[in-house]
Amino acid sequence: MPARTRRIAAIGLVAIAIPAAAAGGYAVAAGQPTRSELASAKDPVGGKGRTLGLTRVTIPAGAQLAAHTHPGTEIARIEQGTLTYTVERNGAVPVYRGDAGSARKLRTLRPGQTARLRAGDWIVEQPGMVHHAANNTGGRVVILLSSLFPNGAPPSSPAS
Repeated sequence: MPARTRRIAAIGLVAIAIPAAAAGGYAVAAGQPTRSELASAKDPVGGKGRTLGLTRVTIPAGAQLAAHTHPGTEIARIEQGTLTYTVERNGAVPVYRGDAGSARKLRTLRPGQTARLRAGDWIVEQPGMVHHAANNTGGRVVILLSSLFPNGAPPSSPAS
């Protein structure tokens, strides 16, 4: 992906997070989350009209992600740090630990529930599910995201 597109994507994430944070009462810390598009494939086999993407999100200490939704299914794996994650409404999120072949399901987060996701934990988010997250630690959080979104859709939208 060209550098200009990566900058626009990162700006889009911040542009969504900051106004949504203000509207939802969440403060965004001095350090802003960054989003790096690692790979993508438009119209993959079995996914016509969709883009399959791989992204790395880095969340600095103290930063918060405002309430938002995704336009398609997304798998998020915590690679580093501890993320405080809350499901607000419109769905539930299974939480797993370990690699896919040997992962065990830890629990399912339902609306109003919060969990601390640690390195090695991963979740599956469905379209339209409203959630928010925070890095309440002194270190950074790194997340790998695999997404299957409609072609041209933004990675996230602020929750109303």
